[in-house]
Amino acid sequence: MPELKVTTIGNSTGVILPKELLSKLRVQKGDKLFVSETPNGIELSSYNPEFARQMDAAEEIMRKDRDVLRKLAQ
Repeated sequence: MPELKVTTIGNSTGVILPKELLSKLRVQKGDKLFVSETPNGIELSSYNPEFARQMDAAEEIMRKDRDVLRKLAQ
């Protein structure tokens, strides 16, 4: 992995992500990245853990209450 340098960007401080890293993250200008603290350090990801948690909850409700949801859809 390339080394990133913390630099001044306008009135802020940030890092410039090389094209290769953006490609590996599957993101482009304007997309959101999520930061997580892990036992190995800080992780930068395009994966939104809160959205994944909400989708897991929704899938559980759909599985558990399948008949009720089917009736509501009619």
